[in-house]
Amino acid sequence: MKKIESFNVNHLELLPGIYLSRTDLVKDQKIQTYDIRITRPNFEPVLNTAEIHTIEHLGATFLRNHDRIKERVIYFGPMGCRTGFYLILVGEDDYESLKQLILDLFKFMAEYDEVIPGLSAHDCGNYLDHNLPMAQYISQKFYNYLELSEVNHFNYIK
Repeated sequence: MKKIESFNVNHLELLPGIYLSRTDLVKDQKIQTYDIRITRPNFEPVLNTAEIHTIEHLGATFLRNHDRIKERVIYFGPMGCRTGFYLILVGEDDYESLKQLILDLFKFMAEYDEVIPGLSAHDCGNYLDHNLPMAQYISQKFYNYLELSEVNHFNYIK
């Protein structure tokens, strides 16, 4: 079998940040997949499932309610390697719009202090596996990494 494109990325050189990993064309619509790399693959510890699950609930809720992009969100969820998340959107975004969206998303999650959306046996298939304090910590740490560093960590690849 042919190796898929994402397995051709050298994960030993991949740093945390935002990457446009692929653009697909479905009929006449561009579909863009963004990799939101929170930890450095193979160098830093991976994220635990409880905080990943909480970030997934918070992130999906935020994005699907966001006035500018709610109609364009296809998916927000974790990478199998547990180093970050995928965001899949219909259409294209310029650098500044995407940067602001990701910063707003992680600031929202860092400051969120209410009941996690979908936190019940009725609404979630594994409702006991959440960790809001760690999700807040990781979100704040990633927000600071992107916002406060002098290095451009938005690796917007076209």
